[in-house]
Amino acid sequence: MSNIDNLGNKEIFANNLSYYLKLNQKDASDVCKDLKIPPSTFSDWLNAKKYPRIDKLELLANYFNIQKSNLIENKFENQFDEMELLFSKNKDILTEDDKETIRFIVEKRKREIDKQLGNE
Repeated sequence: MSNIDNLGNKEIFANNLSYYLKLNQKDASDVCKDLKIPPSTFSDWLNAKKYPRIDKLELLANYFNIQKSNLIENKFENQFDEMELLFSKNKDILTEDDKETIRFIVEKRKREIDKQLGNE
């Protein structure tokens, strides 16, 4: 078993790929046709059975107009750590009410995205 398998990166990638499909209102057949990727390969990626090579990651990132890291890193896991960093950098201008409002909006949007992706 490779390091990629041990780290669960296939699952993270599959979740991120699914997210960007929904976000861009695309389905697997659109991407396969546009990028000339075999549907069976794309299906393996979406079902976390296989992990794409770096050239395919780059192709997908360019297609969705995102960074490769958006496809391979677990962004949602670190979201609140990043928010706390943002708050500390702006501690002189953000009130506690501002922070609570931002947390509420982010959590609400995350729930909406999870619902759209069927991850409830």
